[in-house]
Amino acid sequence: MRIVVDAMGSDDHPGPDVAGAVMAARESGDAIILVGDRPRVEAELAAQNTSGLKIEVRHADEAIGMKDSPSAAARDKRQSSMHVGLGLLRAGEAEAFVSAGNTGGILAVATLRQTGVGRIPGVLRPAMGVIFPIESKPLLIDNGANSDAKPEYLLQFGLMGSVYVERMLGIDRPRVALISNGEEEGKGNQLIKETIPLLEASGLNYVGNIEPKEFVRGAADVAVTDGFTGNIMMKTAEAVAGYMSDTIRKYIMAGTLTKLGGALARPALQRVRDQLNPDEVGGAPLLGVNGVVIIAHGRSNAYAIRQAIGQARRVAERGIVAAITERLRE
Repeated sequence: MRIVVDAMGSDDHPGPDVAGAVMAARESGDAIILVGDRPRVEAELAAQNTSGLKIEVRHADEAIGMKDSPSAAARDKRQSSMHVGLGLLRAGEAEAFVSAGNTGGILAVATLRQTGVGRIPGVLRPAMGVIFPIESKPLLIDNGANSDAKPEYLLQFGLMGSVYVERMLGIDRPRVALISNGEEEGKGNQLIKETIPLLEASGLNYVGNIEPKEFVRGAADVAVTDGFTGNIMMKTAEAVAGYMSDTIRKYIMAGTLTKLGGALARPALQRVRDQLNPDEVGGAPLLGVNGVVIIAHGRSNAYAIRQAIGQARRVAERGIVAAITERLRE
C-alpha cells in the first residue's frame, strides 16, 4: 500500500513525522511518500536506518502552519505539503493521506476537488471520528471539523460513524446515541431536539440521548455531537487522564510504603496508562471525504505518527470510503 505522510504537519516537524513514517514502513512494508521541504526531510531520513524501506520524498515549497487561516491557506498556499500530498491521493498515486497539521487546513484543502479529494456525493459536511482509548472503544463524531452544525449534519455523522464502527470494529448494528446534558428526550439544546426525530426515523440503531459519563461507561458504540462539543470532550478527557496519572505518581512517590505499593501495582498501572494513552489511537479519520484522510494530533510524537499511518492502512483496506458511498445511495 502507498501512504502519503505530510512531513511538515506536526508541531515539531519534520522530526516526528519522518521518524514515525520510518517506523511504519519498517513494520508494514508499505510504500511511504513523505511530502515537505526536501532538504529538511532528507536530513531527518539520513539520521534513520532506512535500508530496504520503500520511502520516497516529494518536495513542497510551502507549509500550512497552525496559526494560518484555513481558508486563506487553502487558497493562497497552493504549493503546501497538504496540497501536494492530497493531490497525490486525488491522482491515485496513493491510497491514504496522513497529517498532524492544521485541522482546518486539512479540511479546507481535502474537501475542494480542485485541491483535494472532494466530498463523497451526498455528504453535507465531513466529520472527524475518534475512537476513545477506553475498554468499550466507542466512536465520538464529530471531533472538531464542524463547530456549528445542523440536525441533518448530525444525522449523517451517525450514519458515517455507524459504517466506520461496523467495518473497523466488527460491530453489527452499532448503537448510536446523541451527546446531551441528560438522557431524557426533553433535555438538550435546539440542535439536539431537532436531531432526535431524524435519528429515530433513520433506520440506525438509535438508543437515545446519553450524557458524557454514560459515553465512557459504554452506553453507545457511536456518540454523535457537533465538532465544538466533541473537541471539548476529547481535550477534557485527555487533560483529566493526564492529571490523574500525575496525581497517582505524586502520591506513590510520597513515602517508602507508597513506593513499595506502587512497585507492586506497577504492571496494572502501566496497562491502564497504555490504554488511556492518546498516542495509541494515532489519529482521527476525516469521514465524508472521497479518500482516506487521517488527522493526527499536532503534538504527535513518532509513535503516534506510526499509529496514524497504521490506522490509515486499515481504513483503506476495509473500504470505509466505498462503504459510506454505498450507504448514502440506499
